[in-house]
Amino acid sequence: MEKANWSSPVAEFIILGLSAYPRLEKMFFVLILMMYLVILLGNGVLILVTILDSRLHTPMYFFLGNLSFLDICYTTSSIPLVLDGFLTPRKTISFSACAVQMFLSFAMAGTECVLLGMMAFDRYVAICNPLRYPVVMSKAAYVPMAVSSWAIGGTASAVHTSLTIQLPFCGNVINHLVCEILAILKLACTDISINVISMGVTNVIFLGVPVLFISISYVFIIATILRIPSAEGMKKAFSTCSAHFTVVVIFYGTLLFMYRKPKSKDSLGADKEDLSDKLIPLFYGVVIPMLNPIIYSLRNKDVKAAVRNLMAHKCFTQ
Repeated sequence: MEKANWSSPVAEFIILGLSAYPRLEKMFFVLILMMYLVILLGNGVLILVTILDSRLHTPMYFFLGNLSFLDICYTTSSIPLVLDGFLTPRKTISFSACAVQMFLSFAMAGTECVLLGMMAFDRYVAICNPLRYPVVMSKAAYVPMAVSSWAIGGTASAVHTSLTIQLPFCGNVINHLVCEILAILKLACTDISINVISMGVTNVIFLGVPVLFISISYVFIIATILRIPSAEGMKKAFSTCSAHFTVVVIFYGTLLFMYRKPKSKDSLGADKEDLSDKLIPLFYGVVIPMLNPIIYSLRNKDVKAAVRNLMAHKCFTQ
């Protein structure tokens, strides 16, 4: 069915969310609220210990602190509004608030893609060139690397958001949980070729290039580890990059699943697909930020020790 050939200024958008599944709304409200609190607690503690513990003032933990701050920003830009939408019968958001949400979510996702690539380079230098690590990954190097990740993600998001909000829209009903750029583009009444082309270029920059860079880095990392003569040395080397590798697999694996899954043709399958199209990005936006601090601290003795010291210091001061 073709879109109606009319448009009018949009003051607000109506977000459908899971309104067709009222029972799911109640269940997901409780579940997502609990997960959001875990995200704030886990990532907040990780940021705190990387700042307060001098032993964690290294490039790896600096990047990790940035990743935790990014995850808090990413979830806070959307989850409170999603939770509010689960409770209110009329789920509306102003045009300006929708634009801000689009910008923040896209900027945080793009920044994380670049940041994971930077972290892969850090692990590559640490394992493949350990003697040069203090020189290559000096503060004068890793701070600009992190700043550039934020700058690249923010710039790309500003471009896409500005291109999107200038479009004329044929309606204001968003069939999604949040103001997501791809969902907004479906409402456009005009040709969106420029948006599609720019989105394709962005996918290459934020998905293709980092994945290629990370893959090449891990080829060299694995080759170096396999040449280590002692089993203990190999185990130690693997442990230094296993957390990052796990996060990369989950992060990019979810993205690939989101954009590569086949489309259903029958109506029942389409309904299920419509639900999955909303829940999979929710998994991407909530579960991954919740898992990141757990993965990075579960087998990390330095982080565990820093948390224990922080708790002991807090108890002592009280």
